[in-house]
Amino acid sequence: MRKKQKQEILEILNTLRAAHEKAKDAADKGDIQETHDILAECQQSAVAAGTGIEQSEGEGHTAVSCLEEYCEAVFGIYEALESGGCSPNKAYKVLNKQLIKAENIVKNDIPVKKEAVFFPYKASMWDSLESVYLALKANPEYDAYCVPIPYYDLNSDRSFKEMHYEGNQYPKDIEVTDWQAYDFEGRLPDEIYIHNGYDNCNLVTSVHPRFYSSNLKKYTDKLVYIPYFVLGEIEPDNQAAIESMKHFVWLPGVIYADKVIVQSEKMKQIYVNEYLKAAKVNGFAGEHLDRKYLEQKFSGAGSPKLERVQRIRKEDLDIPQDWQKIISKSDGTNKKIIFYNTSIGALLNHGDKMLDKMKRAFVIFKEHKGDVALLWRPHPLIQSTIRAMRPQLWAEYSSIVEKYKQEGWGIYDDSTDIDRAVVLSDAYYGDTSSVVQLCRKRGMPIMIQNVDV
Repeated sequence: MRKKQKQEILEILNTLRAAHEKAKDAADKGDIQETHDILAECQQSAVAAGTGIEQSEGEGHTAVSCLEEYCEAVFGIYEALESGGCSPNKAYKVLNKQLIKAENIVKNDIPVKKEAVFFPYKASMWDSLESVYLALKANPEYDAYCVPIPYYDLNSDRSFKEMHYEGNQYPKDIEVTDWQAYDFEGRLPDEIYIHNGYDNCNLVTSVHPRFYSSNLKKYTDKLVYIPYFVLGEIEPDNQAAIESMKHFVWLPGVIYADKVIVQSEKMKQIYVNEYLKAAKVNGFAGEHLDRKYLEQKFSGAGSPKLERVQRIRKEDLDIPQDWQKIISKSDGTNKKIIFYNTSIGALLNHGDKMLDKMKRAFVIFKEHKGDVALLWRPHPLIQSTIRAMRPQLWAEYSSIVEKYKQEGWGIYDDSTDIDRAVVLSDAYYGDTSSVVQLCRKRGMPIMIQNVDV
């Protein structure tokens, strides 16, 4: 049972105690009609409390049975007072005794559960929340829900274009709740977890406005933001490196969150330091400038993405048959698999030059397809980003994709499961990306793509 529900039921029982006093006073005055009216209200309140307990704890709970006995006692006293067979004082004591019994059962025998809801948007980024969700799902003190939410591509004027919903693309062992059926405004979950902190600040996509952190904050005691990305580790005194990532520190999701979980203690210190600077520049006050508070707000407990990729075993992977054909040599052994990652940033920064680099890379890998299998996995938001921000590149980029897929000598991975690609691969080649950190955790050789080579 939720804490709020339990408090409401105990409040109902507490009003019954006050009602007993009023009923006794009315009976002492000889006002039988008022006494009967009050006792009728007592029965109705007890039934409402019992219904709430039954809905939460199931049929047959001892608290429900006790409240049923209370209702029977109320009815018996109702008749006894009418016939004069019971004094008001005795009736008062009987009802209070039964009420105390019910209160003690509610207080001691109904455990309080917290409700935690996770609002991921892209299925491919679920790994940034999964281990936390699974831990709370297994915790008997929690009811945990995974509620994938819709997101939109944006037009150049940042108006909403096409809506996407990926609730049917989550792992089979994850129980998904429909976002339209989960009424967080009414349920007031104790904890809400998000991995998109942009709200309306992204130029390419936006989650449904109902799920902006600024709105979610109104309906929970604890809003938790866990970034969907993992950055390269930076020393807290390396300001030159910090300059390239500090924009991640001042996002709506970070500002409105009660807790922000980042990948390491070093990264936590960077977030605290840069948040303080940004808060001052933007005219914030109070807790936003309180270092002691911020040391609690930010946690360096680590990214669930890294936890997940470390625990997956290669032998447990479900490899598609068409992938296996590309991976296998004619003698039955497997080729070395190279994870080729192309990022949004590289295409935005280098444009046609980056497209030429990709084509040259494909020529080289194709020449060595007998010994090496290429697994190309572009960033999942490349399509929507390029079409929105670099439309002149889209025709050429899409033709490269189609040519690669049609030739069939390499793997094209646009699935939601990035960890499968990481665990399956033997080495990484491609752009700087949070994927690099996942591969590094697996002990893979890393080579960063240089557009000028």
